[in-house]
Amino acid sequence: MRPLFSVFNVLALVLLGLSALSLRMVQQPPATPKAPRLELAQLESRKVTLYFSDAQVRGYVRSSRDVQVAQGTPLALAQAAVNAWAGGPGDKPGSAVAVLPKGSAAPTVWLRGDHFVVDLPQAYTNLNYGVSGERMLLCTLTRTLLEQRGKDVMFLVGGRNADTLLGHADLHAPYAREDCSDE
Repeated sequence: MRPLFSVFNVLALVLLGLSALSLRMVQQPPATPKAPRLELAQLESRKVTLYFSDAQVRGYVRSSRDVQVAQGTPLALAQAAVNAWAGGPGDKPGSAVAVLPKGSAAPTVWLRGDHFVVDLPQAYTNLNYGVSGERMLLCTLTRTLLEQRGKDVMFLVGGRNADTLLGHADLHAPYAREDCSDE
């Protein structure tokens, strides 16, 4: 008669036990990962200078405003300034006149080194402005952006290069401070 606890039988029993253990481990559901802990960015108040039109649409009116930014980067500050510019001069009585109709969308701003790229919404092409109004829109935005930093502002319309916004001003070349000086 053969022995019950032969080397072969013992090895087969160990392998059977290990395979049963590994099968059980594979069939268990994976552990649920912990959800990441989200932290909201702290908003900082920064002072920016905005430009608006005067009542005769001939000159610029400077206005200081505090804006809230989540990051202190130049791009975040520029976008916050443009958002405030699009909102108009506010309810303060004075000589400043909004350049955009109330409720207009703010343009999107990008920064490439010292050069701003501004994407004006396609809806701006429907504004019924003349030469002075179109120049005031582009120049108040240019002066607002270049107040803090930068060399020039290039304009896109609806995400694309455009010849003009309303048919009067040339958008092929970037606008610099000198292009929007007080006359």
